[in-house]
Amino acid sequence: MPPPSTLSLPEQLSLLSLFLCSIAVVGNTFHGDGEPLIASLAFSGMAFSATYAMIRWLGPTFMKAGLRGKDLSKVHKKEIPETMGAVCAVVYLLVAIVFIPFPFYKDIVAATSGGGNRDVVVEVVNIETGRFLHRFPHNKLASYLSALLSLQSVVILGIGDDLFDIRWRHKFFIPAFASIPILIVYFVDFGVTHVVVPTPLRPYLGELLNLGWGYYLYMAAIAIFAPNSINILAGINGIEVSQSLVIAGLLAGNDILYLLPPSPPLHPATDSHLLSLYLLLPFIGVSLALWTQNKYPAKVFVGDTYCYFAGTVFAACAILGHFSKTLLLLLLPQIANFIYSAPQLFRLIACPRHRLPRFNARSGLLEPSVTPWTREPNRLQSLLISVLEKVGCLGVNRDEDGKVRETTNMTILNLWLVWRGPLREDRLLNEIVCMQVIVGLGGLFVRHKAALLIFTVDNL
Repeated sequence: MPPPSTLSLPEQLSLLSLFLCSIAVVGNTFHGDGEPLIASLAFSGMAFSATYAMIRWLGPTFMKAGLRGKDLSKVHKKEIPETMGAVCAVVYLLVAIVFIPFPFYKDIVAATSGGGNRDVVVEVVNIETGRFLHRFPHNKLASYLSALLSLQSVVILGIGDDLFDIRWRHKFFIPAFASIPILIVYFVDFGVTHVVVPTPLRPYLGELLNLGWGYYLYMAAIAIFAPNSINILAGINGIEVSQSLVIAGLLAGNDILYLLPPSPPLHPATDSHLLSLYLLLPFIGVSLALWTQNKYPAKVFVGDTYCYFAGTVFAACAILGHFSKTLLLLLLPQIANFIYSAPQLFRLIACPRHRLPRFNARSGLLEPSVTPWTREPNRLQSLLISVLEKVGCLGVNRDEDGKVRETTNMTILNLWLVWRGPLREDRLLNEIVCMQVIVGLGGLFVRHKAALLIFTVDNL
């Protein structure tokens, strides 16, 4: 069996075959009128191959640089490479940059004299003929580049966090600054700040309600929450990548609904959902490669870089694709985890540095981790503990006098173990991922079907 830092012969052949096939597909798009969506799929295959190989090759280098960590949920707590999400992010950004000419070919070359100069223009009817999905208008290039700029900024934040272990209060709002390019382009390109009012409220508020600058604050809040929510729901092998893949897959499925026959590209949202797909497909490619190495038992750790990178991809797709409410429906488990974790995150209850489930070496199972109480809880803490204990959302250990000695840490992973009892790490991961899938599919159903109960139409 080859060392972890090398690729076996079957792996080398498989990755090389996928890479060459992807190059052939990309090359084939130049023979006809071209198809950017097919090219995006091919680039995603190349991204998978490159990420898989680089993770394996760079693992020892990262460990020598001190980027390593111990897997605390194993009997033998060996050190493995960390911050491999940075590899994914770099490959993604390179692929996304190389992909730029494909969706914007019409405006860069075909409809101009080249280089974006507008002195020679070709009739549009000659450009669109024979194409299933039309190429983007030139203003979408600004949206695409703003997404890349925001992603580059947040990747720098993630790498800095992995290197210097930045405190939560210092890094929590940084994604909002990284989202400024996206918000500016949204303001210039789209600028809609109205929301559709539910039917029962229309007699009082009208059909549309203008939120003004409040809408931009709402989108900035999404840009803050999405990266941090992935980072908070962590602690077991594969959980960060698995939840991100589920969300990305559901978002891509939602995009495809707007591109299906019989009427593309006539749907008004076609451009927005194509842009979302072009951002999501290479992300799925690099994430799948990372998942193969981070799944149980993990060979590498993803690091905070991946969490910020993944969340920002989702936020960019939602803001530029104009479906932020759909993203929130898919992030319901992350929202529930944040609300449940809030008492500890905001120091209402003591919050240890690591809240991952506790590994029982004798049984080989994960159990809820706990926070010891060295002093009696105050009134507010006692009330919160009592309410959560009564509804079965908190494990509490009391002494003979009824005083609180320990409470389970407030994360969905620990809560799941409170409900289900001790579980193997891979079993816990599978159950959480299944929950994410079910909630996500339910969210899409609510978005496109149940929403008709309070709205007159669905924009699909």
